[in-house]
Amino acid sequence: MAQAGMAAIPGLKDTYIQLKTRMDKAVEDFRKAMASTRTGRASVHMLDSVNVEYYGSHMPLNQLAQVHAPEPQLITVQPFDPTSLPAIEKAIRAADIGLNPMNDGKIVRVPVPPLTEERRKDMVKHLHKILEEHRTAVRNIRRDGNDAIKKAMKDKKITEDDEKRAMDEIQKLTDGEIRKMEEMSKGKEKEVMEI
Repeated sequence: MAQAGMAAIPGLKDTYIQLKTRMDKAVEDFRKAMASTRTGRASVHMLDSVNVEYYGSHMPLNQLAQVHAPEPQLITVQPFDPTSLPAIEKAIRAADIGLNPMNDGKIVRVPVPPLTEERRKDMVKHLHKILEEHRTAVRNIRRDGNDAIKKAMKDKKITEDDEKRAMDEIQKLTDGEIRKMEEMSKGKEKEVMEI
């Protein structure tokens, strides 16, 4: 119902689509940041930020190897090209994610040490920081949308009533996206604090 309001106004349809797309991207980026945040158990997403230098170019680890989490406290990395083992091991160490990989000649084993209470609290602080950055991004998108609506009003493309309805709709959209991110954050926080 709300989506049809602003999208139905010819002068604002493109603006609405653009805003919705940008907000969805911000939420998706937040979801990825949540997935790569470390919890008490091993996850293949913990190595998403690792880039390996391979034949002169930097490539994401998951493009050079199969990454598995066969046990709650272990990640295994099996490269497609066995000659890349030392580079993969070096890249995981250099990523500064607190993991110490071991190479056995065929596979890289990455033991995931259990989180201490202090480390868990640091992770929660980190989650809050990421959440706030993404909230700010969504609010900036809202501001851009409001500016576009005011410009459309100034250029007489829409009426005052359309402007008010569109502003309300953007606020509802913003609140909904922020609520989604806060719920994801609460779930992740609970997972991090779980022993």
